[in-house]
Order: sequence, then C-alpha cells, then structure tokens
Amino acid sequence: MKNPLKFIQEVKQEAFKVTWPTGKETLQGTLMVIAMAVIASIFFLLLDQLYKFLLDLLLNLGI
Repeated sequence: MKNPLKFIQEVKQEAFKVTWPTGKETLQGTLMVIAMAVIASIFFLLLDQLYKFLLDLLLNLGI
C-alpha cells in the first residue's frame, strides 16, 4: 500500500459491490434482536428469582 489514494478508491469500489439489506430486512433483524434480548432477560430474571428462593430456603433451614 504505497498509495493511500488508490487504497481509498479501491475501498470505495468494493463498497459499491456490497449488497446492502433493505429497510424491511433491517427492521426485521432489529426486531428479532430486541425480541431475543427481552426473552433472555425474562429467562435470567426468572432463573435468578428461583436461585434466590432456593438459597433463602436452604439458609433458613439451619435456624
């Protein structure tokens, strides 16, 4: 890479070759990520509550 200007031109040419997602595809992908994040959050919340309940139960047995 001796000529930075040539490199920039090549990058620009390659960027035009990229098949960019449509707006609909981008929206679908975004909604999928949000949905999976919500599902994972609920799952880990419930798992945490279960562990807390079991730990409280276990610790109160010694009293």
